[in-house]
Amino acid sequence: MVTRAREQAGELVRALEERGAEVVLAPTIRIEPLADLEPLRRALARLADYRWTVFTSQNTVQVVLERLSAWGHSPSVFVQTRVAAIGPATADALRAVGVQVELVPKGFVAESLVDALATRDALRGARILIPRAAAARDALPAGLRALGAEVDVIPVYETVREAGDGTALATELLAGKLDAVTFTSSSTVRQFVELVGRQAAGCGRFVTAVIGPVTAATARELGLAVAVEADEYTVPGLVAALVRYYRKGER
Repeated sequence: MVTRAREQAGELVRALEERGAEVVLAPTIRIEPLADLEPLRRALARLADYRWTVFTSQNTVQVVLERLSAWGHSPSVFVQTRVAAIGPATADALRAVGVQVELVPKGFVAESLVDALATRDALRGARILIPRAAAARDALPAGLRALGAEVDVIPVYETVREAGDGTALATELLAGKLDAVTFTSSSTVRQFVELVGRQAAGCGRFVTAVIGPVTAATARELGLAVAVEADEYTVPGLVAALVRYYRKGER
């Protein structure tokens, strides 16, 4: 089962099907740009004021690029600032439209990004722009501020539960009809539990497979036993971890 937002699930679905899996696409979330993006417009109008602009997800890239186009601008505005991305997928989304990405950390989490920026640059007094989800971990801005940076955090989208009734899905989970459920973010875990209920989510009759330690922590907090965790916090890393798990015959 793939719980990722429908518009983003293609890469994971294809990779699993290529390896012979029968994939059930059951998105638990959808991405909605915020109604008021005027703060983003103002920030983009003065990008030259920011030493760094930091993108923490493909969702952020998509929303920012869509707004740029709607406001009559092109991605070339990012030549005014240095750009960092939290991971390769986010970096690829930026490079696909011609944005030069100067920094991608070796570990694809906020803490690694703070360390990478601190190694690359003296951050005291540096202004840094972080467009991101309305509800997100504070590790990145807090870490940068602790190093003396002036950080502007601008929410640009929210993650909401996908519409629909999870009763049928809960029944399948409780009956053991799904072998594994994949989670690519903490929000997919939280909304999965909301959708199917805690009894089905924590029934232990499926393999819980997560993209990295942040998602794993959320899953455990909500009562799921994590069996598979990617070494590299990417979709290919998650697929590789699942392949290793089943080759070992652990399930």
